This record gives sequence, structure tokens and C-alpha cells, in this order.
Amino acid sequence: MTDFKLHDQASAPEAAKPLLEDSVKTFGMIPSLHAVMAEAPGVLEGYKKLHALVLDSSFDNDEKTVVWQTINVEHACHYCVPAHTGIAKMMEVSDDITNALRDETPLPNDKLESLRNFTLAVVRDRGEVSKSELNAFYEAGYTHRQVLEVILVVSQKVMSNYINHIAKTPVDEPFKKFEWHKKQ
Repeated sequence: MTDFKLHDQASAPEAAKPLLEDSVKTFGMIPSLHAVMAEAPGVLEGYKKLHALVLDSSFDNDEKTVVWQTINVEHACHYCVPAHTGIAKMMEVSDDITNALRDETPLPNDKLESLRNFTLAVVRDRGEVSKSELNAFYEAGYTHRQVLEVILVVSQKVMSNYINHIAKTPVDEPFKKFEWHKKQ
């Protein structure tokens, strides 16, 4: 257990209250991650802005899911893998993609597999990707823009995954059915 408070609109710092109100409007609840982040309103605001930018990226829903879940699984995030499983369902991403990401098995097509491999290279090598890794990504049909957008998603996921590890953020009720544990 952790001693990080799960804020609601009554307990949150003043600057976080409108951000939490927006979470309720958007999600119908305050996600536990947002409740933890509310302690530092700038963190919650930054996370929400990054999320909006990722949603507005050039990636389609399948590709967003691949990048999000690749990072979540690599970081073994107990909160984000179930949450993004539910989000993928809402975004109408096929269960074949979701299950392959959660189980770390091959994705249903080479382009998505290339996206996962490139994302893993960025995360594991802290951005020091090789020329051959870049070339494989470009040969799969991705561009410089998507290289930068992968880094955008990594930035978002570092915030959420690391905070969830430290705060031991409880999984939200709607996502508990998607519980996940990294294979050893």
C-alpha cells in the first residue's frame, strides 16, 4: 500500500479541481491515476495535454494502442495495461492486437510489429536507436513524424507508468476485469 492520496474534487488542490472536473466529464469518473496526479496540478495538466496530443497524432487507433501497450507492458505497469485494454475496446481495436500486446506474442501484421519493435528500441535504448532500427521503421511505411510521435507517447507513458509504480495506483473498477501481470 502507498500513502499517496487519491484526491477527489473536495480534497484536491485548487488548481487541480477543474482538471478533475474535466476527467469526470470525459470519463464519467475520476480515474485513479488522475486522482493521484492531482496532488501536483501541473503533473495532471501536463499528462492530460500529452494525452490530447497523442490522440491527435498521425497514428490510427490500432497504432496508438500498439505504442501505448508496448510501453505499458515493457514497464510492467499494473494499472495502465488493464486501463488501455479497456480503452482499446472502446476504440474498437481488435482483441487479436490487444492480446498479442498483453501476451508479448506476434502482432497480426508486419507493420504493427515494426511499430512495436521500434517503440521497444526507443524505450530500451533510451532513444539511442540504430540506423538499421530506423531504416526498418521507415521501410514499414513510417516517417520522421512517427519517430517523433513515438517519443511523445513514451513521454506520456513514463509519467503514468512511473507514477503508478511509486503510488501503487489502484486499478479502476471498470478495468479490473482486464487485470494483467507481466510474464516472468
